[in-house]
Amino acid sequence: MAASHHCSTPRPPHPQATSGSNKVVVCNRQRTTAVCSKTLKRFCLVAIDALGMTDSDISLAIVNDKVIAELHETWLGISSPTDVLSFDLSSHAHTQLSQHRKRHGIHGEIIASAETASREARVYGWSPENELTYYLIHGLLHLVGYDDQTPSERISMRRKERAIMKAIGLPSPPRRRPKTTCHRR
Repeated sequence: MAASHHCSTPRPPHPQATSGSNKVVVCNRQRTTAVCSKTLKRFCLVAIDALGMTDSDISLAIVNDKVIAELHETWLGISSPTDVLSFDLSSHAHTQLSQHRKRHGIHGEIIASAETASREARVYGWSPENELTYYLIHGLLHLVGYDDQTPSERISMRRKERAIMKAIGLPSPPRRRPKTTCHRR
């Protein structure tokens, strides 16, 4: 199936992004899975609002398994595809914590595999778009400081993932997410 630039997925009613100070750019660099860049961008902006982020600049790159495997090898030394990688490109001099411990001024890149999302969506019985959105939320949470290396960190991160999915009008992931190998730089 060729990738599509048209949004054919029905749009469930969900909150709209309200913050004008955040920027999201989506780049679909694969052709195996249909992806609606506009929908992913909207979901990401609403998730950013739900996280209380301001003055942020996030790049979302949707790639295939071959590309993400190469990046996985380059950055983590693991020669296999993964679902999502995130890179914090913020200048720590410009990234600030508010009184409520929300990060402002985050600049980052999230790279997700549409092929992996399609494959996993079939396993868990939900849409590839929901799976891909879930990966993007996972990457966003890494950018704002969540981690999943210990059991307690994973529990906290999974709760936040479910809360953000609900905030953007999507169902909770149909399973617990296995330990991932997201990279934060």
